[in-house]
Amino acid sequence: MDFYRVSGAGNDFLALVEPPEAPDSSQVRAWCTRGLSLGADGLFALYRAGDGVRMDYWNSDGHPADLCLNGTRCAARLAFELGWAREETSIVTGAGRLLARPAGPGRITIELPPFPAPLREVTLELDGEMLEGIFALAGVPHFVLEVSPPLGQVDVARLGPRLRHHPVFGSPGANIDWVHTVDPHLFHIRSFERGVEAETLACGTGVLAAAAAGVLTRSARLPVTALTAGGFELTVDGLGKATPLPDRWLLTGDARILAHGTLTAEAAELPTPPCW
Repeated sequence: MDFYRVSGAGNDFLALVEPPEAPDSSQVRAWCTRGLSLGADGLFALYRAGDGVRMDYWNSDGHPADLCLNGTRCAARLAFELGWAREETSIVTGAGRLLARPAGPGRITIELPPFPAPLREVTLELDGEMLEGIFALAGVPHFVLEVSPPLGQVDVARLGPRLRHHPVFGSPGANIDWVHTVDPHLFHIRSFERGVEAETLACGTGVLAAAAAGVLTRSARLPVTALTAGGFELTVDGLGKATPLPDRWLLTGDARILAHGTLTAEAAELPTPPCW
């Protein structure tokens, strides 16, 4: 089976183009396992669909997710490279139909509808400390925490799993984003992602959620740029009147095609982990 390796701001994915059948969860988990197979944060399958395209997305744990905006930018870039679209294309995702257009060499803009539910303040307790943040459903759930610098000293590896599974978020849990606002048009962000169960170099839905949280709390003004852990910048802007959030969202950032190859049977053959 042919595959592409793609990357959106450091979030890396395996892409299958119109595979004869969708991969099962065990295949996704195997192919996305770093060190033992190709390794990736997730995988998507891309299909032509009418005048646009459709993408089905799975996190590296083999479970499907409704939306991955870094992956969606990569899917759009791939659709343009394959000649399926030229100036704009629609992309059907689990979170609905989005629009994508080129935004310069190696960059894609995704246009999104309003959030499906109002953003809300959430206060939770962890180790006796009360944490206040903004919960946003940016296609997938996010909990955004504003922190003081230095952002690099946040213990994401320890805090991420505990906050991601915190009871206040129910059984689905949430992606966790730590944000340091530099000025109203720039923030730095680190994200712990569900399904990957680790910090990633970037999270597109996390950047969108953080930007919306900043606009809502008036710490940010559109357009706003996010500097991610991978060193890439993603820009969020809006269309329409802000009341207080815009009618439509625009997310622009890096989307690269890194390699094109063939998956072998051995890519899905993983050893049994040792009992120790």
